[in-house]
Amino acid sequence: MRIVNSSKIGREAVEKFLTKKSFDEVELSPKIREANKKIFGSDLSAIEIVRKIVSDVRKFGDAAVIDYTKKIDGIELENFAVKLEEIEIEPKILSSLKVAAENIRRFHTEQLPKSWITYRGENSLLGQAIIPLERVGVYVPGGTAAYPSSVLMNIIPAKVAGVKEIIMCTPNANKTVLAAAKLAGVDKIFKIGGAQAIAAMAFGTEQIPRVNKIVGPGNIFVTLAKKEVYGHCDIDMLAGPSEILIIADEKANPIYAAADMLSQAEHDPLACSIVITTSEELADKICAEVEEQLKKLPRREIAAASIERNGLIVVAKDLDEAADFANFSAPEHLELLTQEPFAMLPKIKNAGAIFLGAYSPEPLGDYLAGTNHVLPTGGTAKFYSVLNVETFLKRTSLISYTQKDLLNSAADIICLAEAEGLTAHAEAIRKREEIL
Repeated sequence: MRIVNSSKIGREAVEKFLTKKSFDEVELSPKIREANKKIFGSDLSAIEIVRKIVSDVRKFGDAAVIDYTKKIDGIELENFAVKLEEIEIEPKILSSLKVAAENIRRFHTEQLPKSWITYRGENSLLGQAIIPLERVGVYVPGGTAAYPSSVLMNIIPAKVAGVKEIIMCTPNANKTVLAAAKLAGVDKIFKIGGAQAIAAMAFGTEQIPRVNKIVGPGNIFVTLAKKEVYGHCDIDMLAGPSEILIIADEKANPIYAAADMLSQAEHDPLACSIVITTSEELADKICAEVEEQLKKLPRREIAAASIERNGLIVVAKDLDEAADFANFSAPEHLELLTQEPFAMLPKIKNAGAIFLGAYSPEPLGDYLAGTNHVLPTGGTAKFYSVLNVETFLKRTSLISYTQKDLLNSAADIICLAEAEGLTAHAEAIRKREEIL
């Protein structure tokens, strides 16, 4: 893991270290490229593969989904649906899921916006109607770990928003994931994954209904597929590997900082774990502690690869500079391990979620606090928001003018329409003036 000192290498050099690759810059491993050659007959890029899959699913529906699921996942499918009534789970896990679900539901209920109407002039009115989406698709990845928490985070806000139908696609029928979906209120589950699942939800097939929006994380192929279908339906965001950035002063506990770095590193070899501290001594202690804690992790190979590739400790001259570096990085998760974390809060402008103090670690938000853990990555927290209830809502404007108020506004409307060269717009007002 690298340790860099801003006083020695300069601000620009530190920012280069903090610059993350975009989701579409991820290089495919030699193993994946070789497998793709066998499937597609040539060494295609990730986007070329995704475009072919999306195009085929759009044209051929279930037949293409079945074909690609067999070729890519080695699974032969006929009926995609999972029977909800057959889902079972251990009582202990179910109990914890219920606690998490209630916290998530309570938090997101507070986010609900309201429709409103305001009167203008003589009984004319303007307003806004808040309308839930009709049908939403949730993608849940398979891979090396199961994520029932992500299921709750995606489905419950949609239910709170009032979405009429929620479907879920997952290539790994993990019983805990399925139980979480059932508990959260999913309507249908389909056991397919990858780009073919995204395309199926975006365009609809014989078995899978077309959705208005797709949410949920996935690998590079899933993310590129979401980008490819955007416009045919909406998506939540284009998410990359998980990341954490920790601002730590000289009093921070190195054991906590190291543990929190590893909590993200174990996700994926591409995950990013960064500490920005004002203490060189603490930087050395954190580095040593990471090495020690790694030895005991069941997923140590993944975590070690992540720390080796994307682990970084920056020594900043003060907390103001640390905040500047954090805002430049715009991390998915930002922890403030400082003596006065709330004093730091006004300085933070870009982060998916902010965890204040030593006893608010990132896993608290991942599982039980109730806040959402579907967050912008790769620096996109500069312009993206956390997934929330409004992700599943539309805003529609309401306009109703009386005859008198329209006539009072007619001259200005006609003036503006003619200034734009849109005479038919102006005539639509004039016709009403003539008749009246």
